[in-house]
Amino acid sequence: MTTDVIFKIVPRAEWEAGSGDYHGSAHDQADGFLHFSTAAQLPETLRRYYAGQDDLLLVAVDTGALGAALQWEPARAGALFPHLYGELALDCVLWVKPLPLGDDGLHVFPGLAP
Repeated sequence: MTTDVIFKIVPRAEWEAGSGDYHGSAHDQADGFLHFSTAAQLPETLRRYYAGQDDLLLVAVDTGALGAALQWEPARAGALFPHLYGELALDCVLWVKPLPLGDDGLHVFPGLAP
C-alpha cells in the first residue's frame, strides 16, 4: 500500500504541549508505534475513536519523508494502516488544520490539500 500523505488525529492541547518531535499519545506509546490513517480511513477512525470530541487537529504527513520507520500493517477488518515506529519529526509534517465538530456533531474535514 502506498500513498503520499497520511494523517494523524491529535487533540490540540496534546499537540501544542509538545516541544520538538511528536512522540504520540498515551495509546500510541502503549502500542509502540504512532497510529495514522489514510484519507479514506479518516471518517471511520474519527467515528470509532474520536466521536463527539472537540478541539482536534488533523496533521498531514509526507510518507516519503518517514523512511523505513513507516510500516503498513493489518488492523481494522484486515485493512492496511500506516504505523510509524518512532517519533514524528516535525519536518515531515505538511500541515496542521483544525478538525471542528459541525452542528450535526460530526467532524468537518478541512481541505486535504496544502
